Amino acid sequence: MIKDTSAQDVKVQPGNAAKHKKLVMFAVIALAIGSAAWFTFSGESASKSVNKSDLRLSTVTRGTLIRDIAATGKIVAANAPVLYSTEEGIVTLEKKPGDSVSKGEILAIIRSPNLQSRLQQQQALLAGMQSELERAKLDARRDQLTANRSLDMAKVELSAADRESRRSDLLIEDNLISKIDFEKSKDDLEKAKLSHAHAEKEAELMEDRLAFEVKNKTLEVDRQALVVSELERQLADLEIKAPVDGIIGNWLVEQKARIAASQPVLTVVDLSAFEAELSVSESYADELGLGMDVELNIAGSKMMGKLSSISPEVRNREVTTRVRFEHNQSIKLRQNQRLSARVLLENKPNVLMVKKGAFINSTGGRYTYKVEDELAKQIPIKLGARSMSHIEVTSGAKEGDVWIVSDLESFKDADTLRVRQ
Repeated sequence: MIKDTSAQDVKVQPGNAAKHKKLVMFAVIALAIGSAAWFTFSGESASKSVNKSDLRLSTVTRGTLIRDIAATGKIVAANAPVLYSTEEGIVTLEKKPGDSVSKGEILAIIRSPNLQSRLQQQQALLAGMQSELERAKLDARRDQLTANRSLDMAKVELSAADRESRRSDLLIEDNLISKIDFEKSKDDLEKAKLSHAHAEKEAELMEDRLAFEVKNKTLEVDRQALVVSELERQLADLEIKAPVDGIIGNWLVEQKARIAASQPVLTVVDLSAFEAELSVSESYADELGLGMDVELNIAGSKMMGKLSSISPEVRNREVTTRVRFEHNQSIKLRQNQRLSARVLLENKPNVLMVKKGAFINSTGGRYTYKVEDELAKQIPIKLGARSMSHIEVTSGAKEGDVWIVSDLESFKDADTLRVRQ
C-alpha cells in the first residue's frame, strides 16, 4: 500500500504582498459602492459633465452699472477750412502739403488777365472823371465870379440912383428941375433897386446850382472809386492767404492749372484744436444726446470729452458724431488718427450685474447655469441694461452667485451639469 504525500506537504503562510493586494481590491470596491450610493442619495442627477477649465465663470456683484456704447472713430481738426478761388485764372501754388504756415501767409496766387484789364479800364475811367470834377469846380468858380460881378454892378447902380434921387429931392424944392426929371430920378431908383434884388437872387441861385453840379460830379467820382476799390479787392484776393496757423492739408488742384471761379484750391488744417469724429451704430441713435460724456482712448491714453454734434442722417447703418475734448499737449495728435471710445449713456447705481458673455446670445438671456460646488443648475433669469463689460440682472440672482457666462449651446438645454475640476 502506497502512502500519500501528506507527510511531504508544508503549510505556507500568505505573504505581505498578497495581503496588500486584497486590501486594495477591498478599497476599490468600497469606493465604487460609496460613489454609487452618493449618486443615488445626493438627490441630483447630472445629464452632462464638463471641465471647469472649459467654462467662463463670473460672480454676480452689486454696484454702479455705467451704460455705455462702444464706438470707433478718428481725430479730425476742429477747424480745417477749404480755400477757394475767387476768379477764373491760372493758379500758382506756393506751399506744399504738410508745410507749416502762419496766418496771413500767401499760399497760392491766381493770375487773372481779365480782372487786371478790367481794373485798368476802371482806373482810367476814374482818372477821367476826377479831371471832369476839377473842371466843373473851375467852371463853378468862374460862373460864381460872373454872378458876383453882376451883383456888385447892381449895387453901384443902386447907389448912383439913390444919390440922384436925393439930389432931385433938393432941387425940386427950389424948383430947379422939372417935375418930369424928378419923377424920372425916382423911376431910375426903383429900377436900380429891382436890378440889385434880382442880382442878389441870381447870385444865390448860381451858388446853389454850381454847388449841386459839383456835388453830382463828386458823387460820380466816388461811385467810380468804389468800383475801382472793389476790383482792387478782387485782385488782392487772388493771393490766397492762410486764415489760421497750421499746415497745408491737400492740394485740390494741380500746379499751374486753369481753374474756375469758386473752385476749391487747397485745405489748411488748424493743429491748435482737435475733435473726435465717431461712428455709432444706428440702433443707438435715439439714445444719443448733446453734452453726453465720452471716454476717448487715443494711443493708450484716455481723455474725457462731450458730444458736440450728432449727424441727422444715417450712412452705412451708422450715425456720425463729433466729440469736443481738451487737448493734452503732451499727447501728439495727428489728423485722421484712429481711436476707440465709450459714449456714457447712463449711470445705474446699486444694481446686480454680471460680466457679459456668450450666454446672452446663446440663450437669448432667458436662462443660465449657477455653479454650486461640483454641480451647475439651470436657472431662469431676466437681464436689463448693458454696458461694454457688464449687464444688469433684474431677476433670478442674488449677490455672490457664480454663473456660467460662456457659450451654452453645447449643453443642449440640460437641467444640471457636473463640473469637473
